[in-house]
Amino acid sequence: MKSLIVIFTFVFGISVIAQEVEWMSMNEALEAQEKEPKKIFLDVYTTWCGPCKAMDKRTFNHPDVANYLNENFYAVKFNGEGTETVFYNDFEYTNPNHDPNRKGRNAQHLFAAALKVQAYPTVVFFDEEANIISPVKGYKNPQQLEVYLKMINKNHYKDITTSEAWKDYQANFKNTFKQ
Repeated sequence: MKSLIVIFTFVFGISVIAQEVEWMSMNEALEAQEKEPKKIFLDVYTTWCGPCKAMDKRTFNHPDVANYLNENFYAVKFNGEGTETVFYNDFEYTNPNHDPNRKGRNAQHLFAAALKVQAYPTVVFFDEEANIISPVKGYKNPQQLEVYLKMINKNHYKDITTSEAWKDYQANFKNTFKQ
């Protein structure tokens, strides 16, 4: 019996540690939203962006972040300089100026431009009807991202209408994601 408990603990422990975000494309998220409404969390990154890579490694691989995103959002990974075609609000977004031979920075995707992404990484939150709630730019560690994830998921953002209200919300927010 002890060996079964040890094996169960070992297997269960690994599955908790190995929790990963279930990423999808924007088109997949929009399609899934039609069947089961859920907010969308869009991570806009680039291949050359150091803070984007750090956020992938330190924030999105954090078990609490991955679990929260998977349970409460459709999580989308989107290359802000990539070539994916996105169908959003009756418009087809592409990256006609993308140069496949270029190393490093490339042309911005029209979808990233439409979202007014000006820095990488930027995460953009969408409501259950694919309306933009808010972009959040810059690297966020798990605890910094937690306040945004929970504020958006619980619709508290609807009551935060001033910078003072946002400061109060942050000051009173209790982190539960492990360090």
